[in-house]
Amino acid sequence: MYAVIKTGGKQYKVTEGDFLKVEKLVGEVGESVEFAEVLMIGGEKIAIGAPIVAGATVMAKIAAQGKDKKILVFKSKRRKGTRKLRGHRQHKTVLKIEKISA
Repeated sequence: MYAVIKTGGKQYKVTEGDFLKVEKLVGEVGESVEFAEVLMIGGEKIAIGAPIVAGATVMAKIAAQGKDKKILVFKSKRRKGTRKLRGHRQHKTVLKIEKISA
């Protein structure tokens, strides 16, 4: 069984036991998180929401909190000698999907 959930403005396809890296969620390591915005549940019987599946939830446990890899942002203007280099590390939360219930 799998589900499509929405969090942080993005959609993710998850199955039980998966580890998922999402935008930062509030909570400590080991806490449970419930996703009520389930857009689709698949498996033997497929349920598609309009826009969400009524009564469906996905339970997850926070496995880690941290930062993602650094990305470099480089800006320059041609023929001017103007250059700017910045780095950015996005905050991420790693989730372990525990249970999908329809």
